[in-house]
Amino acid sequence: MYPHERSLVKKLKDKPFTLVGVNSDKDLLYLHERMKAENITWPSFTNGPFGPLGPIAAKWGVGGWPTIYILDHKGVIRFKNKRGQAMEEAVEKLLAEMEK
Repeated sequence: MYPHERSLVKKLKDKPFTLVGVNSDKDLLYLHERMKAENITWPSFTNGPFGPLGPIAAKWGVGGWPTIYILDHKGVIRFKNKRGQAMEEAVEKLLAEMEK
């Protein structure tokens, strides 16, 4: 999963696009080590000490990890759980809509 996300971040670096992660790991030291090892350069938030039952997952209705939401430029969820090429196509579609 991360290789595609890294390539997408790089490809869209000059576009109005941001990838944001939410992590359910309770061990922050482990989380930071994994992010560094996986070369995760995008913002990533922790879901708090309750792991997958924390406040961000509860507010967004996350039922499993990973859950992917793709939001448009107005903050509206337009796609859910798109991965790989389908994720890229969804993002490209929203960028094209925004440019109109």
